[in-house]
Amino acid sequence: MNSTKKLVMMANQIAANLALEDDPAAATAGHIRLFWAPQMRASLLAHGDAGLSPIAVAAVARLG
Repeated sequence: MNSTKKLVMMANQIAANLALEDDPAAATAGHIRLFWAPQMRASLLAHGDAGLSPIAVAAVARLG
C-alpha cells in the first residue's frame, strides 16, 4: 500500500471513529491537526477527495 492510500485509510478511520461527535468534521480535522506530521497533512491535502468519506472530505477542507 502506498503512503497516500494509507493516509486516506487513516483519515477515513478517524472520521468513522468521530462520526458521533457534535461536529465530526471539526473533530476529525482537529485530530489530524494535533497528531499528524505536517508532511502527512500536506500529502492528504494534495491528494484531493478521492477515496475519502464525506466526513473526511469536510475535515480536509477545514485543514486547507
